[in-house]
Parts: sequence; structure tokens; C-alpha cells
Amino acid sequence: MSSSYTDSVRPDADIRRITRIFDRRANTFAEVAFLPREVAQRMRERLDYIKIDAQTVLDAGCGAGEDLAPLGTRFTQASVFGIDASHRMLSRVPAVTAPASGLQRLLPGALRERLTTRRAPVAQADFGALPFAPQVFDLVWSNLALHWHPRPHEVFPEWNRVLKTGGLLMFSTFGPDTLKELRAAMATVESEAGSSLRHRGRRVIDFTDMHDFGDMLVNSGFEVPVMDVERLTVTYPSADKMLADIRRWGAYPFGDPASERMTGLGGKRWRAALGEALERVRNPDGTLALSFELVYGHAWKAQRTTTDDGHAIVRADQIGGRRPRN
Repeated sequence: MSSSYTDSVRPDADIRRITRIFDRRANTFAEVAFLPREVAQRMRERLDYIKIDAQTVLDAGCGAGEDLAPLGTRFTQASVFGIDASHRMLSRVPAVTAPASGLQRLLPGALRERLTTRRAPVAQADFGALPFAPQVFDLVWSNLALHWHPRPHEVFPEWNRVLKTGGLLMFSTFGPDTLKELRAAMATVESEAGSSLRHRGRRVIDFTDMHDFGDMLVNSGFEVPVMDVERLTVTYPSADKMLADIRRWGAYPFGDPASERMTGLGGKRWRAALGEALERVRNPDGTLALSFELVYGHAWKAQRTTTDDGHAIVRADQIGGRRPRN
């Protein structure tokens, strides 16, 4: 493991802890779903420039399944699957009504609806340990999910495993500048507050740099990785509204990692001090800014060049004719 990969590991988080947080946030996550929806639209625009005719698609970290129907619309002949660690998020995946066939149109309305309404196939599992056989998907899609995983460098090999050779991985995630205003406000509180407000484990999680993700892709068997970054700013009328949205977004492990009780954004005194620190940096128009660094990546699963025991693999189309004898 390289030093950069070591830096990407978050010892304060594990899949079970992240799952518990999203289970608790499932009922209110729709209130902040504007961000993943905006990013999903930008991913689809990038997908328009890529030539791929996918027959099997996996949405890794699908949450409440809001990308499943658009992926089905984009790839009309494809089987689209979703996977997420949170059972309660998956329970909110909507049913989809397919067009009625000739015979189904003749049935009474309630029976016709029951026969044509289906839930997308979803499974509850860690997307870093997928319950699928190797080489079953043409496309693995993941929208704003990778940054929650405590060991992202182990996720890419798993996504590579389930992709067919020549299959496409397309993902979005948060970069290091995400929530920089919150990070700065927390540092201010730590430096100014008395010892009663200091908390060793209370911090914003670290997000992995775009270049490290590119290295992980290559080292995991992907080729021609394309990475780019955008910056998006969401503005708020008050610190309370900002902090409420951050809480709804979910897995920001503030608090002592040894504690099973998640401390969220801390107690009342800490929250008040944090709000005061945020209020000091209002924009000229009176709003409070919250930054997101959006990292986009896509890459293709490369042909294998060596066997498991290190022998070179040479395809038939790479073998030239015999050299003429002198």
C-alpha cells in the first residue's frame, strides 16, 4: 500500500458505522437530495460523450435509487441493479411502472397496475465487497458514494472484478476542498474555545485527492482514466440551516471514534460556538457559503496482460507472422 493510499484510509469509520448513520438519515435525506441530483445530471452529460451500449448496469451506493430509472431510460435494453449498505435507504427505492403489454391492457386497472409495477432489483451490501460473480457488468456507476467508504483503494479492484473486460466505470465523489468553510469554523472553535468545548475526535472527514484516485484506478486494472473536477457552492441564509443540511447528508463522523454513540454536530454549546464562527464569514450579500469539490472519473477495464502466476498473456490478434529466414 502506498503512502497516499494509507492517507485515504479513515480509521474513525467502518461500513457498519456508516450504515447506521444512513439508516438514521434515510427519512430526511430527500430534503438534501438536490446535490446528488445535480451531480447525477452532470454525470449523464459526460456519459453522452462516451460510446457504450451497456446490457448490465450496477449503481454502486445507490441510496434511495434515484439514479436507477434514469439509467434504465438511458440504456433501454439493460438490466439495472442497485446496491447499498443501508437497508432503510433501499427501502425508499421507488417502484417503476412498465408499459402494459397487449393482454395486460385488457385487465382491470388494479390488476394491471400490480402486474406492471416492479421494484428495481437491489441488494444490501458493502459496495467494496460485492455479492456478484466476476465480469457481469458492462457499466458500474457510482454517484457521490465513494467518499463514504473508509478504504476507497480497496473498492476499485472490486469494481474492476465485476466489470467485463472493456467495461466502463463512471463515478463522482467529493474532493479535499469540500466543506472547507465548516472545517475552518471548527478550527476557529478549537483555537478559541475553552477546554470544556474541545473534543479530540470532533472533525470533518478527510476527502481523497483527485490524483490519488487516478493512481488507484491504474493500479486496480483500469486504463485510460479521465479525471476532472468542478467546484460548486451552496449558499444558506443561516448557520443553523447549513448545519441541519450537513447533518441530513449523513456520514460526517464527528466525535470519538471509540464511542458507539454518534455525537453528530456535538452538544448545544459546541453547536452554538460553531454557528458563531460561521456567522463571521458571511458573503457581501448576507449569505453563508458551503463549498463542494466535485471529482468526476471514468475509466475502462483493461485487458489482462499477465496470468495470476505472472506469465504474459498474448492475444491471437497480437501475434504477427513469422520472420522470413535469411
